[in-house]
Amino acid sequence: MTELPPDPPRLRAILAHLDRQVAETDTIGRYLRLQRDAVQKALARAEQPSPRRQRPAPPVKGAGPLPAFAPTHGGTGFVVQQKRTPAGPEPALIHLADCSMIEGTPHRIRADEARAALTDPTVAPCTFCRPDTELGIDLA
Repeated sequence: MTELPPDPPRLRAILAHLDRQVAETDTIGRYLRLQRDAVQKALARAEQPSPRRQRPAPPVKGAGPLPAFAPTHGGTGFVVQQKRTPAGPEPALIHLADCSMIEGTPHRIRADEARAALTDPTVAPCTFCRPDTELGIDLA
């Protein structure tokens, strides 16, 4: 089991979270109850007055907060959009899959397919989401 923080406020916050999780989740309730019991024991130890002030334990490597998650468009994928008109099909457009300018029913494609398609003169990148920039292609 991981080492728990020594201070009562953080232990209470963890305990409240685990209590909510136990109440909401039946499938992992048993595991959460075991964790909750360990936190309650740690809280009881932390709230006991200590006979002498001890130095804080040295920080454990990797025990700090996780780095912020910053999603990039690289994981979103690409789509190709082709509009059909009475005069014939319009040039195809390549978009990032999460582009808000997609019209009609686009078809998902992989990054390598998007890169290859953008070398075709009849295919253009969306000027709004700029998949060519995301792919590292300078078409300007």
